[in-house]
Amino acid sequence: MADAQLLPKRVPCRSTWLRARKARPQLVLSRRPRRRLCALRWCGRRRLRRRLLQAQAAGADWREGGCPVSRSAARRPKTAARSPAPAPAAAAAPGPTCPAPLPIPPVRPAGPGRALLLLPLDQGFTFSGICRVTCLYGQVQVLGYTISQGHPAQEVFSTYTHSRLTINAVHYSMPEKSKKETKREARALLRSHLNRDDRCWVMKNFSPLCSIVMLEQLKTPTVNFLVSHPGLSYVFMQESPTFQINSEHLALRSVGIRREKKKNGLRLTESALSAMEELVTVSCEEVDGCPIILVCGSQDVGKSTFNRCLMNQLLNSISCVDYLECDLGQTEFTPPGCISLLNITEPILGPPFTHQRTPQKMVYYGKPSCKNNYENYIEIIKYVFSSYKREAPLIVNTMGWVSDTGLLLLVDLVRLLAPSHVVQFSSGRSKYMPSLTPDYVDSMDGLYTKSKSRIRNRGFHLAEFAESLEFADEEKESPVVFTGHKLMCVQSDFAFRKTPRNRESHNKVLRDLAVLGYLGQLQPPVPKPLYPLHGLTPYQVPFNAVALRITHADVAPTHILYAVNASWVGLCKILDDVRGYANGPILLAQTPICDCLGFGICRGIDMEKRLYHILTPVPPEELRNVNCLLVGAISVPQCVFKSQRGLEGTIPYITTDYNFKLPGASERVGARESKETREEKVHPKPKLHRKIN
Repeated sequence: MADAQLLPKRVPCRSTWLRARKARPQLVLSRRPRRRLCALRWCGRRRLRRRLLQAQAAGADWREGGCPVSRSAARRPKTAARSPAPAPAAAAAPGPTCPAPLPIPPVRPAGPGRALLLLPLDQGFTFSGICRVTCLYGQVQVLGYTISQGHPAQEVFSTYTHSRLTINAVHYSMPEKSKKETKREARALLRSHLNRDDRCWVMKNFSPLCSIVMLEQLKTPTVNFLVSHPGLSYVFMQESPTFQINSEHLALRSVGIRREKKKNGLRLTESALSAMEELVTVSCEEVDGCPIILVCGSQDVGKSTFNRCLMNQLLNSISCVDYLECDLGQTEFTPPGCISLLNITEPILGPPFTHQRTPQKMVYYGKPSCKNNYENYIEIIKYVFSSYKREAPLIVNTMGWVSDTGLLLLVDLVRLLAPSHVVQFSSGRSKYMPSLTPDYVDSMDGLYTKSKSRIRNRGFHLAEFAESLEFADEEKESPVVFTGHKLMCVQSDFAFRKTPRNRESHNKVLRDLAVLGYLGQLQPPVPKPLYPLHGLTPYQVPFNAVALRITHADVAPTHILYAVNASWVGLCKILDDVRGYANGPILLAQTPICDCLGFGICRGIDMEKRLYHILTPVPPEELRNVNCLLVGAISVPQCVFKSQRGLEGTIPYITTDYNFKLPGASERVGARESKETREEKVHPKPKLHRKIN
């Protein structure tokens, strides 16, 4: 009898594929189109994607186009013997007429631009795109920051330039209640946010220690400004051929996000998590004062990601965190080329170009690298670090240059900043870097500091550096003795897409996005429409009101205005009084170390009235203190010149006839000649542009 109930061996046949094809929704491709799709070139894939999206936009009837057939049901031979009592597995297998099982975690549309997410305990939702996250019940965590019920909504940016973010449901404490009482409490909390049908769906799928999250569409002036430039919309959302359109896909698309695979999400190693846990504990206890945490390592090992997670976890327990930016190329809160000190009070839930902020202290260095001018780099760090009040934990971000001279500079920073903890990242793909133990720093000569002569009482005594810092009165009485640090080694396992061949171009894209993110502050708040930059009114600055300085190259005085026109300028404040000069322009002989209050674009120079036209988001009350304009190697992104809406005729500031042999005309720092291989150069014309009203 047992042999009579055995099914014959499952062999795929043509009838099996025909039945499975009929049971699929209308947008699911069959076997032959799938083979054709693999052979298509990029233009064919693009046409197919456009047709699928047009067909999807034609109507919403495909939400009920059928449920997918399980592989076991699709592969069951037509000649299978029917048993009088079907097996339980066969009865449980979903068929073409059965409702499809809910995805994990389940998603439900909750109105236009809104989606409801039900997260069981220890489950995560990895996505790409931007949205506003509100925790209606329970507790979730995004990039280390905990969002609980009753907390305000948080803006989350999961972009394609970085690892995808994941919304994780975490354990939360709750009093001992029965499941019925828990459901009654959750239903009462949801009454003000959801309608009856949505509440019934939530209660039907509700389980103990479950978190309920509302995902809403997010529109900000910065995001709208970035997306308005051709080729940058992919940063937040990438359209791809979707072979199955269901209610979940439509709900997430109305929000502006899409579900991603878990492997594409951000993952931290065990060593990184343990180091982060220890640093949070030390920062919250405050036994030995506020810790100074210096994070170092080579390029693309996850230093910036670690800093964001660490700041978010610290903000779960304390009100603010200080952040010292020493990486000129990949800055976190400012445009590139800056050394800054910030006080962080809000979570960091996105890449740098989505959270440009005003620093507490900032100096414009003017280049994405400190090569060929190391002494000025160290002096600027000392100047900015002197504003640290020692009232909150300080996180120091360093460059990814850790070989040769870069390693010597790092040793100088460890001595000058005297961190209590040094977090050193290493990876199998990165270059070798010696462990920065206290003994190694003691015995190693830096670029500007010596080893043996400054050791005293098993620590570092830096008299000349202590004189340049401003300490409180009670701190001046005791000698400044730095007693070493604790080294924390973190093994990184990031699967980054950068290679030595494309790293520079990828970093250039991130720097341009940071500049565009800063310029996005010029736009009015949503829902007002966007204004092109040429349609905004600039400030008029007289020649004799500000001094000029080109920081990255020597430029002849007769060509200074050519270099300033249509350039990215730092709006700075120097101690010297420049109001005594009658005409101008006023040129500085040396680059000053001074406060930078913001940035702008010199969009025109009026030679008749002797005025600069500056476009900047800095408020007018701050602009009254600006008396110096610094021009560096950080340039305005090309899309600002080429892709402005409303331009007709010849585009200003773009030329194909440019003399690269002019002093200061080369993109390379300090170069006088360059290979004339580019047919088009985004640079000021050798003729001053007229005033633009």
